[in-house]
Amino acid sequence: MSEPVIQTRELIKRFGTQTVLKGVNLDVRKGETMVVMGGSGCGKSTILRMMIGSLMPTSGSVELFGQDLSKLDESSLNETRKRFGILFQSGALFNSMSIADNVSLPLHEHTDLDPNIIDIQVKIKLELVGLREHASKFPSQISGGMKKRAGLARALALDPQILFYDEPSAGLDPVTSAEIDQLMLDLTKKLGVTSVVVTHEMDSAFTIADRMCMLDKGRVLRIGTRDEFDELRTCTDEDALKLPDDDRLIRQFLRGDPLGPLTERKVEDDYTEDLLGIPSQAVVNTPAIEPTRSRGRTTSS
Repeated sequence: MSEPVIQTRELIKRFGTQTVLKGVNLDVRKGETMVVMGGSGCGKSTILRMMIGSLMPTSGSVELFGQDLSKLDESSLNETRKRFGILFQSGALFNSMSIADNVSLPLHEHTDLDPNIIDIQVKIKLELVGLREHASKFPSQISGGMKKRAGLARALALDPQILFYDEPSAGLDPVTSAEIDQLMLDLTKKLGVTSVVVTHEMDSAFTIADRMCMLDKGRVLRIGTRDEFDELRTCTDEDALKLPDDDRLIRQFLRGDPLGPLTERKVEDDYTEDLLGIPSQAVVNTPAIEPTRSRGRTTSS
């Protein structure tokens, strides 16, 4: 088993009176793809921001390459940041710069390489993501999926040891999303980088993950292999009744089921009773349509 390159220990983050992360312990091993998932507001984006050093813990620690980020001065933190790349949700390209100039920017800012060498490096990175022939175009001239790939090329500019992905499939059609997933798999295989992927897209998660971490309300419910999560996702309804509450919640999230612990928790807020004067228990939570994600599954009732 390889050594972890990222470690969080008893990680707590508060914003005012709100506690967003509640004692998160997570190891990310060298060369693996760790998918961090959970519903909106579960804390997954916060933990990503803490791993890259843009937020510091209220208590606990985040270590990259054996260094506690909260104990580094600004100069040391910036040096550490050169060892990882980030693919932002929107791509975060500079609209006034060509694709090639976007990719070359980190090389101009953080290296003393000759401009001719930088040009060669840019072509290599754009070739890796299939965009070399679009180098002279501007972000407004390319599609959303191409923007994601261009952002990934820029993240690769300094040959990072870790890649962080923030919702890489967000806003993409299914085919383009699958292409991005395949690109991530190819880059991991070719470059041997460690990847941390924050997502709530389950098709993507089960395609790219080596291991997965499920968050809920700032706490870790489970960390395990993709196969372990898939076994939970595909267990029958009868077997699901025997699962602990946390596992039932995870199963509902993985499957996208309309009924389960997550929806039961929302009903407990008694919103219906407050709004209409009807006890929430009297309202039947029936979906208007059959979710497409549930089609074709074999379960026993």
